[in-house]
Amino acid sequence: MPVFTLGIEEEFQTIDPETRELRSHLSQIVEGGRVTLHEQVKAEMHQAVVEVGTNICHNISEARTEVFHLRRQVMELADKQNLKIGAAGTHPFSRWQDQPITPDVRYDKIVEELQEAARSNLVFGMHVHVGIENREIGVYMMNTLRYFLPHLFALSTNSPFWEGRETGYKSFRTKVFERFPRTGIPGYFHSASDYDEFLQLLIKTGCIDNGKKIWWDIRLHPFFDTIEYRICDMMMRADETVAVAAVMQALVAKIYKLKSQNLNFRIYRSALIKENKWRAARYGLDGRMIDFGKQEEVPTRQLILELLDFIDDVVDDLGSRHEVEYVLKMLEMGTGADRQLQVFRETGDLSKVVDYILAETAHGL
Repeated sequence: MPVFTLGIEEEFQTIDPETRELRSHLSQIVEGGRVTLHEQVKAEMHQAVVEVGTNICHNISEARTEVFHLRRQVMELADKQNLKIGAAGTHPFSRWQDQPITPDVRYDKIVEELQEAARSNLVFGMHVHVGIENREIGVYMMNTLRYFLPHLFALSTNSPFWEGRETGYKSFRTKVFERFPRTGIPGYFHSASDYDEFLQLLIKTGCIDNGKKIWWDIRLHPFFDTIEYRICDMMMRADETVAVAAVMQALVAKIYKLKSQNLNFRIYRSALIKENKWRAARYGLDGRMIDFGKQEEVPTRQLILELLDFIDDVVDDLGSRHEVEYVLKMLEMGTGADRQLQVFRETGDLSKVVDYILAETAHGL
């Protein structure tokens, strides 16, 4: 079996410790991190966002070490600017209208084209790259893995508030991001050449200037031999990030194993998968999703347990059983959204929710 390398990117909020509002780090965290973290720390479109990314990791143990190290480092850098670092899909009450855009030609172009959809896109996600052999395998993976995206997304839901309001969603981040074009569950592609022709058509007709303007929930990366999962909210605990990344890697390994045995996982329509994605956004772990094989609704938690059974025969080869089993703890303690809502129900104070996010972001570090 190939080495399914990993790369994990996390988008953090920079928060004022007094007001608990989002506050611009003016790229000082990024500049301060250049000495020790080099290109692993980056500014994002809004100045209150800082992104960190691991190096290429050969197994989940390496990835875990890097994720924890990067969190500690970015917290130290923030402390020097009198800022705190928070991990959630949205800020509970800060308004996007108050947050400046990072000066950069690339972001200027996006804002010029997408206008308020871009300016209001003050959301925070977690992306995971899994290394693949070639683009042909990558398109096969993209087609097949789409089915599991709502399951992974339900585990990550961590954005129940937007601009001071309880939204009724466990992930409102995804509703904000859907205003962008070329988002959501991708369609089916017959081959790598079919996919490349699609990309070239978009470039030729001026829809995009390169493949990175494809913002689907899963994509074949335009420049690297990786499949990139993009559906998840930013999760509070580093342990949660690592656990979900381990499941993502195991899914790639499992689908590869089945393919090498001439066994195919059934492909479902994007429109059906979108039904499950909507349920995951609305209800998180507490809802029901559709088992399309049985053609019936099933509790989401049950489907996630079935997912863990599905990947069980590859996790020991990957050395990720410990990390994958943390998902059981996530099912027990609830998602970040569940925990944010519980704090709000107990206190009625969104500042206390921010305090909780800050504490959980540092958990276990």
